[in-house]
Amino acid sequence: MLMERVRRLMVLGVVMMVPNGCAVMPDRSPLVLDGPVSGTERDAVHPLDLDDGDYVEGVLDSGTDAADLRLIDRNGHPVRLLLDGTAGREVFRFVAGPGMAALRVTLRGAGGYRLALTRRIAVADQHPVLRGHLSPTIAALAETVKRGGGTDAFWQDIARRGTPLVEPLAGAPGADRVAMTFLARGARHNVRLLGGPSANHETLERLGGTDVWFKSFTVPASTRLSYQIAPDVPDFPGTCRECRMAILAQLQADPLNHHPWPADAPDPYNQVSLVELPGAPPQPGLEGGWAEPAGRLVTERFASGILGNTRDIVVYAPPGVDPASKDTILLLLFDGPDYLDRRAPVPTMLDRLTGDGRLPPTVAVFIANPTAEARERELPANPAFAAMLADELLPWLRERMGIRSRPDRTVLAGSSYGGLAAVSAALARPDRFANALSMSGSFWWHPPDAPPDRPEHMAGLVASGDRRPVRFFLSAGLFEGGSDGDVGILESSRHLRDVLEAKGYEVTYRDYAAGHDRFAWRGALGDGLIALFGR
Repeated sequence: MLMERVRRLMVLGVVMMVPNGCAVMPDRSPLVLDGPVSGTERDAVHPLDLDDGDYVEGVLDSGTDAADLRLIDRNGHPVRLLLDGTAGREVFRFVAGPGMAALRVTLRGAGGYRLALTRRIAVADQHPVLRGHLSPTIAALAETVKRGGGTDAFWQDIARRGTPLVEPLAGAPGADRVAMTFLARGARHNVRLLGGPSANHETLERLGGTDVWFKSFTVPASTRLSYQIAPDVPDFPGTCRECRMAILAQLQADPLNHHPWPADAPDPYNQVSLVELPGAPPQPGLEGGWAEPAGRLVTERFASGILGNTRDIVVYAPPGVDPASKDTILLLLFDGPDYLDRRAPVPTMLDRLTGDGRLPPTVAVFIANPTAEARERELPANPAFAAMLADELLPWLRERMGIRSRPDRTVLAGSSYGGLAAVSAALARPDRFANALSMSGSFWWHPPDAPPDRPEHMAGLVASGDRRPVRFFLSAGLFEGGSDGDVGILESSRHLRDVLEAKGYEVTYRDYAAGHDRFAWRGALGDGLIALFGR
């Protein structure tokens, strides 16, 4: 009787607590397309009325408060974490499956939120697209299948070896390049790869009518990358960007890969899979993996009058490092929270590098973004952001934390837009920042009003401006090249290096056999600090 009551309540879109402790849904109509709901409860549940396989896009806007968004089942148990502590307007995507009953919004503050589903595409309206292949092992399997054989023995071998397959190149001299093959089993329509050895969302090919999907690449033997796969991505009429973004609905760790990262993620959708070939260069300070920081992390709220917003600032000093010493290195790192967890443990790295003398005493300041929208506005070569750093943040750090800063001992560092911000802010305010460290900097970026023949804004500013007293460390991934005639991060980073050197700047540049990837950036950060300040 109780379960029958629960089923009736589900049909009505109701969730409540019943005596046995099972969660069933408060009286509320199911979410529908373009029918936004609002609320102020700290924890609220909104039922879903979807069919298996529906592709869904939606928006959660929690203003200045952080919020979590989860898919839950009929008993209120979490199925998938969609948004983790985001603020402002954030888009989410997923593919509906059996048991996905509702969306749960959890506010971390006292404000409110607005939640809406903006797109729903049924399975019947989704159409697959497939592309090419290359691999000695797959070629042998294809012959087996052609003779009437099956794939069970192949999959047993793959379960033992793990993915991706890494094989010597037939007939290739030396061992500096290898064949890398990504695999997936049993998808119905398609499989996409994100984070592989290219700048594209690659499509795996199906081997005949079997359950084998694959895609092969020739890569350097020094490759280090993280990737995800997306089975059965909806393919529907829409813009190129809309179709590319649909991959986010299904991205997850590769179940055949033996190295998920991080191991304690809430679900596979919030994990990536790691590849680290034997020839990959060491990552300074990360030998031995993650360890609890030996120093103390101090978190403060910082308000900027110039930018009109507030953000978290986290300061870390390894044991024995005096923040007030005039010889201490001051590292200002953008997208700060990305470098404070097990995936990129910068405090652990600094403990080791300063502890064994590879780096001078160094204090790190991790600078968060107020919202995703603020990041898009502030980091790309924004003079107001540079002014905030120089005229507000540095005095605040001195007053609140006792941190003294000399321009020649201060370095701005960041990845992607953060790399662009590091270079642009240092060039704008060399009186405060005499060092810039960029990891996969977005130097392809230009303002909307830039002339068509000047697509690389930062290189143009350097070429046309006077030389400033700034040193640089630039890095990029070999898998970040442009496509279809576009200039990518690899090309624009190399071009900026050339322009800086032509103007007489001191520049250290590194290519890595990697993509747009924090797994590679954490090593590049250590390399850059040692190149700029190492003993």
